[in-house]
Amino acid sequence: MENKELLKTAVNALDSKKGKNLQVIKVGDLTILAHYFILASGGSSTQVKALADEVEHRLKEKGENPKRTEGYNGANWIVLDYIDVVIHIFHEETREFYDLERLWQDGEFLNAEEFLEN
Repeated sequence: MENKELLKTAVNALDSKKGKNLQVIKVGDLTILAHYFILASGGSSTQVKALADEVEHRLKEKGENPKRTEGYNGANWIVLDYIDVVIHIFHEETREFYDLERLWQDGEFLNAEEFLEN
């Protein structure tokens, strides 16, 4: 699956479950970790898990499985690693504390709304 299609599917999955503050950051020029990060927040651990479940479900329908998943048990910060695209789903307070947007401020911030289906 192309990165843009994976980004579109993931962003739409997060939006469908009312993920908050969706952010897509192109980091491929800064690190070998991934080409893109997607960040989203949920208001509770239940919502954080629901967001992660929806992303996994929709991408699995397209033949994509995460290479690694971390944080599901605690549900404060779940990471879904699809190699080129890494998805970070946070509880709102955890996201504020770690502030990945500041850490990756040299990345290219893309408008997540451009990936949403109408």
